[in-house]
Amino acid sequence: MTEDSQRNFRSVYYEKVGFRGVEEKKSLEILLKDDRLDIEKLCTFSQRFPLPSMYRALVWKVLLGILPPHHESHAQVMMYRKDQYSDILHALKVTRFISDTTPQVEVYLRMHQLESGKLPRSPSFLRPKAFEQYLSLEDGRLLSHLRACSAVSRLPYDLWFRRCFAGCLPESSLQRVWDKVVSGSCKILLFVAVEILLTFKIKVMALNSAEKITKFLENIPQDSSDAIVSKAIDLWHKHCGTPVHSA
Repeated sequence: MTEDSQRNFRSVYYEKVGFRGVEEKKSLEILLKDDRLDIEKLCTFSQRFPLPSMYRALVWKVLLGILPPHHESHAQVMMYRKDQYSDILHALKVTRFISDTTPQVEVYLRMHQLESGKLPRSPSFLRPKAFEQYLSLEDGRLLSHLRACSAVSRLPYDLWFRRCFAGCLPESSLQRVWDKVVSGSCKILLFVAVEILLTFKIKVMALNSAEKITKFLENIPQDSSDAIVSKAIDLWHKHCGTPVHSA
């Protein structure tokens, strides 16, 4: 049995007996020791497993292209990035896209949009049709209720998809979602939104107006967030398959 197959076998075994994360952490540490980090393997790992908190910042920076794959360049590149951050922040203030009172989540969004050349002339968001398709597959009756209340077009899409649930989910749950987003699977956002509706189906079905439904969904109870994210990841795997860990 090869070293990779042995590692994969141990990962499955540890997960079955309740010791999730033990072997995965070792696999990630092996990947991070390479002189040139393997982006593809790091993406696969992030898609397959939750990132250990102690390595999350480093892995995100590499996957987002903030840091290069080569370790020896990290310190110098971070100096350049700090200067870049200051320049972009100043530009947004001068053009009045942000101010000192702008929420930090909005600031980061605008910075990303400016750097990627996608800064809009006015805020807008087109809700993904795939969201309705997946909700229909999971619970057509719930979708019908939302349509009957004229709530489908008024759900908090901005909070869910534009802000990637920042301000909706607590940090501990949010990190698990962003592991998937950073490593290339924005589709996870659709399933988190679907799972929020499924989790609070009874409450949503009891509300009879778009205003009430939206207000509730913008302030969902925080104590259910970890379960929501876990179930959303299961839904994501169900509809999109499970990435194979290649470390």
